Amino acid sequence: MAARVFWQEKSLAQMSPSEWESVCDGCGKCCLHKLEDEDDGEVYYTAVACQLLDTDNCRCSDYSNRKARVPDCLTLTLADLAEYEWLPSTCAYRLLAEGESLPPWHPLFSGDPDTIHRAGMSVAGKVVPEQQVAPDDLEEYIIHWVM
Repeated sequence: MAARVFWQEKSLAQMSPSEWESVCDGCGKCCLHKLEDEDDGEVYYTAVACQLLDTDNCRCSDYSNRKARVPDCLTLTLADLAEYEWLPSTCAYRLLAEGESLPPWHPLFSGDPDTIHRAGMSVAGKVVPEQQVAPDDLEEYIIHWVM
């Protein structure tokens, strides 16, 4: 029988800060600009990445200073998790909060941080940095990937 691991044994609320951080699968989807329809509240993802997202490895290039450099960057916490209905359906935090298991491509499951990229579940190579897009042109970059 396979050994159980912390994300199977603990709730998100019981995780240590380092365990919480390791739940992030590194997809980069939460670092994409999103647009909300004013009429129905629907959230649409764009293929436009935050200025700090390294679009090759889907990691923040200045994680420890991100809030100072990008004031509207969101820090995902347990208390706010329910408010983040826009999180992708593949997000590990969302999956665990909903009682689901991690997919086989998740780095905690696979033991390999590149599995998510090889599975095509990250934004690596699929997005453009926000510096290349005029704010008024974001609608032209709406995407319809599995989120």
